[in-house]
Amino acid sequence: MRLRAIVLALATLALTVTALPAHAAAATATFVKVADWGSGFEGKVTVTNGTTTTMSGWNVQFDVPAGFSIPSAWDAVMSRNGQHYTFTNPGWAPTLAAGASASFGFNGSPGNFPGITGCTLNGASCGGSSAEVPGRPGAASATSTANAITLNWGASSGTVTGYRVYEGTSVKATVTGTTATIGGLGTCESHTYTVKAYNAAGESAAGAPVTATTTGCGTGVPGKVTGIAVTGSTSTGATLSWPAVPGATGYKIRLNGALVATVTGTTHALSGLSACTSYTITINASNAAGDGPVSDPTSLTTPGCTGGTLPKHFLTGYWHNFVNPAVELKLSAVPNEYDLVAIAFGEATATAGEVVFAVDPGLATAVGGYTDAQFKSDVQALHQRGKKVILSVGGEAGRVQVASAAAATKFADSVYTLMQSHGFDGVDIDLENGLNATYMAQALRSLRAKAGAGLIITMAPQTIDMQSTGMEYFKLALSIKDILTVVHTQFYNSGSMLGCDQAQAYSQGSVNFMTALACIQLESGLRPDQVALGLPAGPGAAGGGIVSPALVNQALDCLAKRTGCGTFVPPRAYPEIRGAMTWSINWDASNNWSFSKTVKPHLQGMP
Repeated sequence: MRLRAIVLALATLALTVTALPAHAAAATATFVKVADWGSGFEGKVTVTNGTTTTMSGWNVQFDVPAGFSIPSAWDAVMSRNGQHYTFTNPGWAPTLAAGASASFGFNGSPGNFPGITGCTLNGASCGGSSAEVPGRPGAASATSTANAITLNWGASSGTVTGYRVYEGTSVKATVTGTTATIGGLGTCESHTYTVKAYNAAGESAAGAPVTATTTGCGTGVPGKVTGIAVTGSTSTGATLSWPAVPGATGYKIRLNGALVATVTGTTHALSGLSACTSYTITINASNAAGDGPVSDPTSLTTPGCTGGTLPKHFLTGYWHNFVNPAVELKLSAVPNEYDLVAIAFGEATATAGEVVFAVDPGLATAVGGYTDAQFKSDVQALHQRGKKVILSVGGEAGRVQVASAAAATKFADSVYTLMQSHGFDGVDIDLENGLNATYMAQALRSLRAKAGAGLIITMAPQTIDMQSTGMEYFKLALSIKDILTVVHTQFYNSGSMLGCDQAQAYSQGSVNFMTALACIQLESGLRPDQVALGLPAGPGAAGGGIVSPALVNQALDCLAKRTGCGTFVPPRAYPEIRGAMTWSINWDASNNWSFSKTVKPHLQGMP
């Protein structure tokens, strides 16, 4: 959802409005390459009205090099002629005040984009300056001591402010040069790091991962166990595996701190567990010299929660694992009106297809402290209230890429691991930066094989992604129709689009728009119980397409009963229409819970 990256100054605009210095005297357009992930890139252009008079619309044009293309854009109307692109202000923002700026963004392919050329603003040179994130750091090498690992890597191209060294999603060092030392490690420990360069425009793609092991192996007690994986679980048991530790002759497994098994191999099947219960697992290696350090804890939640199934008509809401102008909430604050809670978002790593999740530190601070353990406990509490909780993967800033068989396997494995450790009931696909229907279908079928028939799979495409069955999102939905739970398309931030009648372009923010576009899915292969309406929760939640919750109810009635329609009337009634989704629970809280308190009772009264 793009709202993760947008701060709105006006409730009805998706344009960031900022004051300019008094001496600015010209209109400019500045390009920034926000991100580049190898197979694609994200760009942003900021139009600044530095004059003293209101600008009546804007027109930005530029060229991209041969071999590159821009398939999608937002907060602007885009047209193309070969390698030449034109962007004009959206209809809902016809003017730009003196001393104000407006930004629009776009996604392009392939990656390693060198930048735009021939930029004009309203027919004149764009002026301003262009900035982009640094290039990918060069290959890293590592040297080790007993308690530290030192990394060296090649410098990134472009303007570099500094480098961040990551282990998974955790920053372990921030430096200005091309070397860093991570200390405080144990002997004979293996660690894998990636390096990203950054500047004021953003962060580069990660360099190739490098793995190193601290010294001290075989000279005493063994090193620390890392990489514990839950490879399968039932309501009463689970299977564990982990990499061998050099010099170890055995391993001690503890459950919630109590020793439950001592083994000589690197796998173990736990038994005697309770259904729908969270456990903490630690393992330490041992040999004749003694016990090595205890591993970092790994969480496990057994299946078998008695939360029930989703209602015939249900309400979905996204919960922010980040801070923006909406109200920050702990998961425990989600009200009972929501049946399905989508956690926004699971994040990518340097490994293609891998998904990770942890409570955002900024959110934890904003709500007065919130740990991963407390989050997991809140997931279980929602289960006990009869709710379902899924992990949403992607969002506007999401970079998860599943474009190969290996990435598909990694996606399924990592999401299943998160389901086991956090208690998630499924996954939501919200990839707004490109999707490969073939490999994502492979990933989701593999995940279904692991998790079973109770797996919830939802999708949150943008409206453009569901305009025809030839779009990748639509192809994915149809290819997994037998295991798909629901598609809740984002009927906002869209402008005007054609409906299933192909008669006219309907304007967002209307009953016609919601019903005519939902009709495309309903008449093109999806079952009515697999279609829901996705809308903003209220002012602030989107740049366009905000509607009164009462209009959402009217659109649902139009689709379910063919009553209360606008000028568009669907060709038939769809009484099994699944329900509604809102971005987001947090924005609903900011608007006095108007969306959930209006829409949920209506869903309960539908046939």
